[in-house]
Amino acid sequence: MIQSLRTRWIIILGVFAMAIVWNVPNFFDVKEWITEKKIVYGLDIQGGLHLVMGVDVDGVIVERTARLAENLKEELKEEAITVTSVMVTPENKKELQIKFTPSSDTSKEIVSYIDKNHGTTLQIVGQEEGMISIRYFDVYANLMKKQVVDQSIEVIRNRIDEFGVSEPVIAAQGENRILVQLPGIEDSARAKDLINRTARLQFMLVSEAKEAAEVEQWVSEAETAGNYALGKDGMGYSAYVKRVNEDLKGKLPENSRVVFQKAENAVSLEAGKITRLVEVSDVDGGHLEDAFVGYDQFNRPQVNLRLSVEGGRKFGKLTEENVNRQLAIVLDDVLKSAPSIQSKITTAGVINLGQSDYQKTLEEAEFIATTLRAGALPATLEQLEERTVGPTLGADSIKKGEVAGLVGALLVLGFMLFYYRNLGFGADIMLNMVQVMNILLILAILTSLGATLTLPGVAGIVLTLGMAVDANVIIYERIKEELSKGSTMTAAVKDGFGHAFSAIFDANITTAAVCIVLMYFGSGPVRGFAVTLIIGIVTSMFTAIFVSRTIFDTQFRKQPKHKMA
Repeated sequence: MIQSLRTRWIIILGVFAMAIVWNVPNFFDVKEWITEKKIVYGLDIQGGLHLVMGVDVDGVIVERTARLAENLKEELKEEAITVTSVMVTPENKKELQIKFTPSSDTSKEIVSYIDKNHGTTLQIVGQEEGMISIRYFDVYANLMKKQVVDQSIEVIRNRIDEFGVSEPVIAAQGENRILVQLPGIEDSARAKDLINRTARLQFMLVSEAKEAAEVEQWVSEAETAGNYALGKDGMGYSAYVKRVNEDLKGKLPENSRVVFQKAENAVSLEAGKITRLVEVSDVDGGHLEDAFVGYDQFNRPQVNLRLSVEGGRKFGKLTEENVNRQLAIVLDDVLKSAPSIQSKITTAGVINLGQSDYQKTLEEAEFIATTLRAGALPATLEQLEERTVGPTLGADSIKKGEVAGLVGALLVLGFMLFYYRNLGFGADIMLNMVQVMNILLILAILTSLGATLTLPGVAGIVLTLGMAVDANVIIYERIKEELSKGSTMTAAVKDGFGHAFSAIFDANITTAAVCIVLMYFGSGPVRGFAVTLIIGIVTSMFTAIFVSRTIFDTQFRKQPKHKMA
């Protein structure tokens, strides 16, 4: 413990001031402040839409198997391996049957080709005269299922970003479900329509026909003339892009259109968008087989693409004729990336990101790969659960929580005033100061972390206040014991805090351990409760031990002896 009271008060007042500053946006509508962050209220407080979507992961495997049959037939034909047919097994749509005229050489050629070119993804599960059965390895199939859920989440996130929902919760739930919570949303029908809509991926060329500044000026003039803007009067991104391209129809070069790219540090497209002119092509996500993160010869992350046979032909023609130009990867009219074309790309290609920061490059590569997969092979989503929570429910719960907290606080203060008598009034004042500071610190930390406050989180705050009272009671009782032995108040405070520390510390550590388990294994409201409670443990340790001790030392430093009745 710091001995100087002045230093301790400087620390306390500094922390208290910072907590107040950080909480200002939560209580007042300020336009310019040190921080613009506010506490985000969860679905159960401000109301909104709760959905659980089922992802048809098995359907994707079946579809991928069907596409594999077409591609594998073309591949064997190019290798001059004669087969009668490559078809999906009628009894098991996740397996393929390769039929051929019975011949030992043909059978060996097929097995050799599959082992050489698809050895990491396909396995032979049966061999008969004139027929070979194959399917994906279980490990690879499980990886594809996980990718399907990830890409579905990315598709949903794109929809929700367009809808303009603040702080949505979109997370995997189990192996084939997605939890979607949209706080504050009112038009639930439109939100569900956006979520279920199919992603549209397109490969275009960044146009060099017009200067970017000129196109941006056109967009600005069109907005002014039409009195519209992205986000104005609820205008969504799709409607905005469509309106811009309609207004600029006579100015734009032939076979080109305007799309937008989110600025690197912008929170949303509405907050910061970059105007891009692109040339439309006939290559889209339907021609993409897969996209995944790989590494070049220098171990730098890159995005590996695998195209279908038809897509390879179209993509090869597009890239061969436009070497050194930028390829625009556009998902739902949002430009996600614009890498430079280094060479002709046919059945496989690479997107080099060219960043020096390894971690940022890896994150961008994973993001682009997921985005490409999302557009290339969206899974069917089935709505399994829907709940619409009205804001009045949350407001009513908060009001009842406030009443309960106030009644509880009055009972605690009354008990302490009765039990400690002549020092009860001083103890109540100190406890009020400590609890107010404790609440402000909890809210400030939640605000800085961008955490979402839910009703379980409110329960965590209330529980924290109860634990803080418990800590103060332990301290007071230890001080009483020291005074009963004849110690001076100064010595009693010192020994009381010293002896009470181990009990308070042990109690909080055990609670924190449980919180960590809840944070690791829990999800949603359970995790919110755990996060709030563990923050409260840290702040209550500071206020109950450091702040209370400082107040006691200040109050009794000039009193050599004082007994507690």
